[in-house]
Amino acid sequence: MTDNVLTGGCQCGAIRFRVEGDLKDASVCHCRMCQKAFGGFYAPLVNTKGTALVWTRGRPKHFASSNFVNRGFCENCGTPLTYEAPDGVALAIAAFDHPETIAPTVQFGIEGKLSYVDGIPALPARQTIDDIIAAPFLDKLVCFQHPDHDTDTWPLK
Repeated sequence: MTDNVLTGGCQCGAIRFRVEGDLKDASVCHCRMCQKAFGGFYAPLVNTKGTALVWTRGRPKHFASSNFVNRGFCENCGTPLTYEAPDGVALAIAAFDHPETIAPTVQFGIEGKLSYVDGIPALPARQTIDDIIAAPFLDKLVCFQHPDHDTDTWPLK
């Protein structure tokens, strides 16, 4: 199909996927259903239409958030993974191993956009470790998240 192959998965690694082809139509959706499904201010999604999507480890569980839409997620760690509607499957951009390569080009559901979202980039910014005084555990933090690449086994030993 193409040389463009992207991989991704959930936070714990129980679910992994591969997409072969050129992803188009990356977006953020501000509607209330997407806010709740992602537990965030919006849902960053990319349509898989015209690509080959393969679940390489595990498969998402689903919640029907409406009469037309199913939301796929990892039953182990809760990571939101898909938005599945009659027009196709969209994947959560941040679930990709390299989400920085998939930039949104449009916003949807702006009627639900939270009034302060556009002001977030103007807020003071700090790196995680900058809070070491307030949160001294940070210098001993060990990440149990699955790495951003495919592994032969799961769970990791």
